Amino acid sequence: MAITLVLADDHPLILDAQVARFSQEKDFKIAALCRDGDEALAAVKQHKPDILVLDIRMPGKDGLAVLREMKKEKLATRTVLLTAELDEDQVSEAVRLGVRGLMLKSLPTKLLAQCIRHVHSGELWLEKHSVSSALEKLLQGEAGRLQAAEVLTPREIEIVKQVATGLHNTDIAKRLFISEGTVKMHLHNIYEKLHLDSRIKLSHYAQQKGLA
Repeated sequence: MAITLVLADDHPLILDAQVARFSQEKDFKIAALCRDGDEALAAVKQHKPDILVLDIRMPGKDGLAVLREMKKEKLATRTVLLTAELDEDQVSEAVRLGVRGLMLKSLPTKLLAQCIRHVHSGELWLEKHSVSSALEKLLQGEAGRLQAAEVLTPREIEIVKQVATGLHNTDIAKRLFISEGTVKMHLHNIYEKLHLDSRIKLSHYAQQKGLA
């Protein structure tokens, strides 16, 4: 099944280049082209695409405003963010708002196509040329926490954090003001959801997802 796209950019040449490239890809289907944030948000609501390719700077609602609205309305479309220059504060907020792909607009559209496929499959794509190692670590952590939140409840995430610090069930129970039996129940559910079978593996998961 084709990956459906909504493309949003206020520069016609950028949109034309994307359309030219994606029209050659058999696994892509373009649902709408948008010139500003309001059009992008309306197109996402109407077409419910798999991926929104979003310029961070646009007239009306900018990219971040679109992301805030999408998160508020719990829209399922995944977003790839394009930016002409890297602003670490903006990018960090974008990832907290659910962005899964980040690319500089100056990079070839063939890389954007790869990015879209990775994001569609549930992965995080941060083009190495566009982020510093420090920001990459931050974004990986933000994305990991978001992924964990899609699987675990807030209480279960808190349990995972406590396990990662090396605390035993008795200590976790005292710290969270719950019974040891409740801690064991939560751990059982966590192991089931994550397909893990030991505290060591759970601690490793916590480190990978930025929970430790």
